[in-house]
Amino acid sequence: MQVINYPLLYYPIGEQAVLGMLVGTDYKMVEADLKSVRMGLLQFLQKDYKKYDYYPIVEITSPKLKILEINIRPKYRDQSGVYPSSSNLKIPVPIIYGATENNYFECYLPLFNESFYYYDSKQFNSLVNYFATNLLNQYTPEELHQFLVYPTPALDIISLRVKKDRETHWYQHTARDFELLNRLCEPYPYSKAIRKSMNTFPEAAWELEGKVNLVVEKLLYQGANVIVVGKHGVGKSAVLKQAIRKIDTLSRKNNYNRTFWRIQAQRITASSKYLGEWQQACEDLVEELSLANGILWVTDMIRLLQTGGEGAEDSVAAFWSSFLQEGRLRLIGELTVQELESMRRMLPNFVQSFQIVQIDELPEKKIHAILDKIAEFSNEQLKINIEGNAMQLAYRLLLRYFPYESFPGKAIKFLGQCVSEAAITQSSSIDKNAVIEHFIKQTGLPALFLRDDLLLDNTNLQQFFQSRIIGQDQAINKLTGIIKIFKAGLNNPYKPIATLLFAGPTGVGKTASAKALADYFFGEGQKKTPLIRIDMSEFQHPSQISRFIGAGREVGQLVQDIRERPFSVLLLDEVEKANPAIFDALLTVLDEGMLVDAFGRVTNFRNTIIIMTTNLGASNRNSIGFAENGDEEANYLSAIGRYFRPEFVNRIDSIVPFNSLTRGVVEQIARKELLELQKREGIQKRRIELQFSDAVVEFLMQVGFDERYGARPLQRAIEQQIVAPIAAWLLDHTKLKNKILKVDYLKEKILLSSK
Repeated sequence: MQVINYPLLYYPIGEQAVLGMLVGTDYKMVEADLKSVRMGLLQFLQKDYKKYDYYPIVEITSPKLKILEINIRPKYRDQSGVYPSSSNLKIPVPIIYGATENNYFECYLPLFNESFYYYDSKQFNSLVNYFATNLLNQYTPEELHQFLVYPTPALDIISLRVKKDRETHWYQHTARDFELLNRLCEPYPYSKAIRKSMNTFPEAAWELEGKVNLVVEKLLYQGANVIVVGKHGVGKSAVLKQAIRKIDTLSRKNNYNRTFWRIQAQRITASSKYLGEWQQACEDLVEELSLANGILWVTDMIRLLQTGGEGAEDSVAAFWSSFLQEGRLRLIGELTVQELESMRRMLPNFVQSFQIVQIDELPEKKIHAILDKIAEFSNEQLKINIEGNAMQLAYRLLLRYFPYESFPGKAIKFLGQCVSEAAITQSSSIDKNAVIEHFIKQTGLPALFLRDDLLLDNTNLQQFFQSRIIGQDQAINKLTGIIKIFKAGLNNPYKPIATLLFAGPTGVGKTASAKALADYFFGEGQKKTPLIRIDMSEFQHPSQISRFIGAGREVGQLVQDIRERPFSVLLLDEVEKANPAIFDALLTVLDEGMLVDAFGRVTNFRNTIIIMTTNLGASNRNSIGFAENGDEEANYLSAIGRYFRPEFVNRIDSIVPFNSLTRGVVEQIARKELLELQKREGIQKRRIELQFSDAVVEFLMQVGFDERYGARPLQRAIEQQIVAPIAAWLLDHTKLKNKILKVDYLKEKILLSSK
């Protein structure tokens, strides 16, 4: 048999009441006398040992008690700042300390359920003062005064007898004893084989070894909860993963039995159907983590605020706050700076239970050192050579087109995708062309924007838009101007590529212009259309703003679309019909290219062209329908200035007026739409050439143009008056192939004939 001695700190809190704290465990008890406290706590220890083969590890061989008075100045905190009190308090803090069998020392602070190791007895006073001061600084003045009512404690010992040959480690019976942990979480770290299958490159925190050691110190030796904070891509996850692996190695070597469990926040409540069910799951997780000596790694920490009840105050984070403050739960996770500030604002008590490890962006020299290590690993281990000029090109493209993400994360992700693709195609090297091809697939940007050696051909540029946009020279000049600025690299990287307001009557080519720009800018090799169209007439009520940009757990249509396609043209159609509250929500998007929700999550619009359309001023045109060279720009500008607030208009890069359609323009549009019929599958399959007479064009001009709707009814007229008769005729002439099909209009009828 082996005897485990546990220090018992007890307080006589009344004539017939004694509070006992079993140091190194979560067990506390109030009984009439010390004997009853000892018996009750011993029964708890024996019950866990009998049921789970589990008992807490306390390594101090000869514990001692010391009362230290910590001088602290209480502080009041609110959203506006911190206000220290005018006088200090001396807080008596009981300390349990002593040497261990492994020739180092351990110190417990039972009031805070915290402990730490130290290696030199001379460090005792300074370390205790440091830890106790930091812990007491987290309490409000009211909470600090509660410590003053405690009587002077004393120290006793509780002994538990265990069999040496019966002792088992947690990981030998997790499947049996930790049902909830195994169902909701994943033990971490993964095996080397699993890590290798999941990642192209090693999960190494290159150039961040100091941050890794800091996290290890806080987790293993200080017993703290840790949040790693930094921008996307700076290496937060890599630091946590490497720290966990390091602690796991130390735990196995020194028999600490420390375990880590990886979980996504939404899994905690995913299977809960009834009132109180998720709260019970949270309590059960805490209990199993305690038995497993476990730390929970929440991969999406910010979602703890959204998971559970309706608001942050009813969330899983709020529910776990008391467990964290009492030391009954250990958590680690990562947040961006914005998410941390949101969490502090919404649930300050939760954040106060954590120690923050800040990771800043690495300097350029260290980034290139990491890229060299990636190239070396790829060449030696994967047998795929990343050429030096390809690496430099990838760095330059990522720096320009992904400014909202940080190195080295975005480079590791991008190069990993390139290497995976090279492995699939059995290529032994990655050159500049491979980088450009992969970047085109990822963004839809044409090679013209990615290669400095390709020059912009003004003639081809004009021809592209003139073939797609008819009769709107001013709009074409504006769109080509945007492309020239972007090609020269002179666009502001901290705003959307361009923000435009297309003004003009319906049916004159505003939407067609947006489609043409989307295809030219982002349409290279994309499966999804790069045009995101949102009808703003669907958001006329103030309550609908949540459906537009999102609120709470709900993700709005705008946010969802841009997160799916960050390289796109965003078309906000008939923007003036939206509620004015939505214009206010768009101010930051138009000005900074960013949208931050209440939880600090950022949606980036800096690789987006934002186009809004409006009909304002169209009713004041000099003429309706076939206007001959009418200058309507003043009408549009005046109407827009009267309707929108100045701060909204000032954030628009350019207001682009669209002219009413002249007779010649309508004719060109009709001929263009008829030519498009040649590309349809039924015509291509039969290898038929369509020929349309001038009479057909004249007929379509009459039936396909409306003074109120412009040329928009033209498509409908073509489908009804042209496509339908052609389809019927082809079904009656199934053997017709390799012929010319003439389409004419005579005596108010469409006539078809072949030759």
